[in-house]
Amino acid sequence: MARAHVIVLGNEKGGSGKSTTAMHLLVALLRDGHEVGALDLDLRQKSFFRYLENRHAYGAREGTPLKLPRMIELARSGASHRETANEEDRANLEGAIDKLSSTCAFIVIDTPGAVSALTQSAHAAADTLITPINDSMVDFDLLGRVDPATNKVKGPSVYSEMVWTSRQRRASARLGPTDWVVLRNRMAQLESRNKRKVSNVLEDLASRIGFRIVPGFSERVIFRELFLNGLTLLDLKQSGFINLTLSHIAARQEVRDMVKALKLPGVGPVR
Repeated sequence: MARAHVIVLGNEKGGSGKSTTAMHLLVALLRDGHEVGALDLDLRQKSFFRYLENRHAYGAREGTPLKLPRMIELARSGASHRETANEEDRANLEGAIDKLSSTCAFIVIDTPGAVSALTQSAHAAADTLITPINDSMVDFDLLGRVDPATNKVKGPSVYSEMVWTSRQRRASARLGPTDWVVLRNRMAQLESRNKRKVSNVLEDLASRIGFRIVPGFSERVIFRELFLNGLTLLDLKQSGFINLTLSHIAARQEVRDMVKALKLPGVGPVR
């Protein structure tokens, strides 16, 4: 049985757009005709699965057929011994990936903003790792440490080191290399000193530790409105939820550009 292509959304900081990105990517893959699995490793808040539950409810309420993935809900191990619990969590994740791989070409995994054995295992399983960051030096700290006097990168962050360790685990398991993509969300529309600074340090660190930089989504109110109904920018024309404006069309193009830049195997232009 061929293993599905595993896409992991990873970032230790909240509010970076992981669940929004996961949802838009998932719907893009579904609309391209692929069977897609979904896992939410944030076992407390479950923002990704809540988004999908809202989507199911909207489709049922409006009589609008909306594409949905196969979902497996994981539960945290109840073992009292930490290492035993970690092993059970890892085994449950691998079992879910294997089960979804029997019918799915892609599996999209959303992770919480905290390091655990479960998130580390997900990163090691990732064929594509997407790390959304807000376009600021505050969020860059997730990836690396910068000298405030020279604006030079001093070294990788704890999160970057965790990704490096996960890549080594994949190599030991004779899996292919992870394509690590850093997604720049909430980018300013106009050129600014901060934007140039972030670009320079990102390019410096990218060459050192091996990730690609892809433009993400601008700050838009529509994203918060879409969550409540489980919709994405790709659904708006079909659902009749709102009348499309030029802003919505521009935002939808950002989604298309993001999916194209990910270079996922067998994925065509987003419709």
